Amino acid sequence: MAPLRVGFAGTPDFAATALASIIDAGFAVPLVLSQPDRPRGRGLVLQPSPVKRLASTHAIPVLQPPTLRTEDARQLLLAIPLDVLIVAAYGLILPPAILAWPRHGCLNIHASQLPRWRGAAPIQRAIEAGDVATGVTVMQMDAGLDTGPIISTLDVSITARETAGALLEKLARAGADAIVTTLQRLAREGALTSIAQPALGASYAAKIDRAGAALDWAASAIVLDRRIRAFDPIPGAHARLSGEALKVWAAHPCAEAAGAPGTAGDPGTIIAIAADGVDVACGEGVLRLTSVQPAGGRRMAAAAFAAGRALGTGARFEAPSTQPGAPLRAS
Repeated sequence: MAPLRVGFAGTPDFAATALASIIDAGFAVPLVLSQPDRPRGRGLVLQPSPVKRLASTHAIPVLQPPTLRTEDARQLLLAIPLDVLIVAAYGLILPPAILAWPRHGCLNIHASQLPRWRGAAPIQRAIEAGDVATGVTVMQMDAGLDTGPIISTLDVSITARETAGALLEKLARAGADAIVTTLQRLAREGALTSIAQPALGASYAAKIDRAGAALDWAASAIVLDRRIRAFDPIPGAHARLSGEALKVWAAHPCAEAAGAPGTAGDPGTIIAIAADGVDVACGEGVLRLTSVQPAGGRRMAAAAFAAGRALGTGARFEAPSTQPGAPLRAS
């Protein structure tokens, strides 16, 4: 049997982890698709994606069309014979002609246990919702949004203090293992079995923008703690204090100070400052901030930030409705 010709479409580190495992497993990868180079850093210099950098080190041809919807893009790709296309966090919609291009279709590595958390931000939404487990799903792609039949799944636990960045690394490794196992089965058996996704339990993981990461102190300390971890490292949970933008990188509910709503002070009010953090009243309970970052500055201990700004108890964070570009209420 001829070796599988495995195309790959992906952009960030999550995808690069899968591509590296596919290459290491000995599969022939004649083509990689990745999003166009983007300006990054203070100098806004064009930088290739992690997937493009990896492919280039292995002398794999890389194509970077800004869209796959044009006739030129379709003609270019359809002229290249592929047995299967692996898609992982690519960032572009695959039109029907592309989905039907490889002999065995397109397989997607999705960072959740489908049908839960279909969409762009499954890792962040799982942490934000307080899920204790998630996983990766390899699915046969169709025209819907993460609705295709399931080929395989792997379970991944979410630890109590996990951030989105840490969970992403675990899921990237799991996804790489799952896709290599799937490709080995395809090469061995010549076909893959799949099952339709159940309708029960479907949910949507909406993309997170900066406005959605503004902290709403009317929420409970438990909810805010989840959001801070869910938005670490991107886009970073943020708030404003005395007109100054501040990212909040680490915090936890302060059990010894928690009480009924309103007993500790109005939501957003600093009620205590100590060496181990800054306590802020929430709609329910108290959140202890431990690591923050002022705009244009570096990450620092929250207590050091408070000392540098001469903050005292009674200072109050602004509500999201007063933060530029923020929604009236955080979701």
